[in-house]
Amino acid sequence: MESIYKEDYMYVPQSNEENNIAVLHSLIRERPLGTWAAIVDGEIEINHIPFVIKENKGEFGTLVCHVAKANTIWKTCSQVNNSVITFHGDQAYISPSWYPSKHENGKAVPTWNYCVVHAYGVPEIIQDPHELLVHLNELTNLHEARQALSWQVSDAPVDFIEKLSGAIVGIEIPIKKMIGKWKLGQSRSEADKLGTIAGLKSSSDAQQHGLANTLLKTLHL
Repeated sequence: MESIYKEDYMYVPQSNEENNIAVLHSLIRERPLGTWAAIVDGEIEINHIPFVIKENKGEFGTLVCHVAKANTIWKTCSQVNNSVITFHGDQAYISPSWYPSKHENGKAVPTWNYCVVHAYGVPEIIQDPHELLVHLNELTNLHEARQALSWQVSDAPVDFIEKLSGAIVGIEIPIKKMIGKWKLGQSRSEADKLGTIAGLKSSSDAQQHGLANTLLKTLHL
């Protein structure tokens, strides 16, 4: 598949590239808390915000979020000509003792495996109150679907929601470029890959299990 970006802002060896937009969108859906970094007045401003991905809006999708009016980032959006939102998937320390090759020749060292998506775009303010309410409903319904007893925006009094909605600002970021890095030990032998999966699954940590499953799916083992 042809790369979906022309320039790299992150070191990504070819073996670690993940260019499938559906896969990148899937990670964003599953891990929606993004680290949003933008340069404002020569300083790096960082916010940690849950996003909703509009997969079919724009060439690479559109990210939508909201911030408190007290957060000055929305007032400076007009000054931001580029920004990046980072989404982290499962990650884990990888012990060389999991590699059969280590026991054969000792030529192995620890590393860290992870999946990450960088999404680049220019933020735009959501001015329409109805559009902001639609976003709040979508964000709520997305995450309340996992609850045994789900809550809806309509469960709260209308005037209460209107008051709180007046204290936030919606932000939309059309994605102009995406970079995916799946660092999963792709260059290692099949035996070492299987050893890594076994090592990760021997842990009780959910992220290690998730990373093991990603290895199984991505490496077709």
